[in-house]
Amino acid sequence: MNIEIRNATIDDIEEIWNMVYALAVFENDEKQVITSIESYKDDFAKNAFEVIIAYDSNSNDICGMMLFFNAFSTWKGRMVYLDDFFVKEKYRRLGVGQLLFDYLINIAKQRDASMVKWQVLDWNENAVRFYEKNNAFIDKDWWNCGIRLK
Repeated sequence: MNIEIRNATIDDIEEIWNMVYALAVFENDEKQVITSIESYKDDFAKNAFEVIIAYDSNSNDICGMMLFFNAFSTWKGRMVYLDDFFVKEKYRRLGVGQLLFDYLINIAKQRDASMVKWQVLDWNENAVRFYEKNNAFIDKDWWNCGIRLK
């Protein structure tokens, strides 16, 4: 296996959506997914988000992905928001996640971002350990809020 990282293309969108859905299933929240592959393609074409993917260059299989976008914090300035991070089960514990994570951190540095921000579920102990290993801070003081429009 030879894992490489690259920017996603429109041809990768169906597989990306499938991984996002698999993540929602893992999080026991798939009923909240209201997007479609077509809406992903449309929004990707409009630069609403970016995706980096890890793939096995020997088999050309996509192993994992990170979906992110540029954001702005009134307190911190430019930042990159990581919305979804997923590695397929058969590729876990092989360093794929670390390759993706490091690649995203470098993107954020190149963009002169002050931080990369994301959320993690409190019960996802493997993810929490991964982020702590990478010196991430986990802020437990703020609650998530939102208004659903669709």
